[in-house]
Amino acid sequence: MGDQAESTLISSNNHQVFRVVGLSLRLAAIPLCAASLWVMATNKQANESYGKVEFSDLPGLRYMVCISAISLGYSVVSILFACLGCVNNDWFFFISDQVVAYLMVTSGSAVAEVLYLAREGDRKASWSEACSYYGRFCDRTKVSLALHLAALLCFIALFLVSSYTVFSKFEAPSVSDSSKGVGE
Repeated sequence: MGDQAESTLISSNNHQVFRVVGLSLRLAAIPLCAASLWVMATNKQANESYGKVEFSDLPGLRYMVCISAISLGYSVVSILFACLGCVNNDWFFFISDQVVAYLMVTSGSAVAEVLYLAREGDRKASWSEACSYYGRFCDRTKVSLALHLAALLCFIALFLVSSYTVFSKFEAPSVSDSSKGVGE
């Protein structure tokens, strides 16, 4: 077998392996996004002294619920597109996987800030910590954030897989011979 035919066979096998890895990561992201969404969307706690708190009371938590829903929907649709061959464009997945990963980073950061303020408070703004009064609410928020970050890791890995898939189709730039002059 010639070098070019062998190279084509290896490239085809690599593409299939990365396709399976990509589909597996998309499948893994679905229950993580769904669990994060469910835990946060059902998160509420009442306190006799201070009243009731729900996820919808805090914009950062609402944002994460929206992004978890978008990530979940994207995962399902991208699996369907990949399996049905509706979108046979690696660039689509490359860009979409990045966008979803970036959105998940921003929503995770927003929730981390809310959790930090709930645990530590902010003396300059005269905010006291709230987790001692709403412990179950804070604990469920932590669980939801952990699930969200696990889904984010799936999307980061997906981004790397889609990057490899897109850029493996291009040849590396050739190294010029530095012993020749520029004008030669």
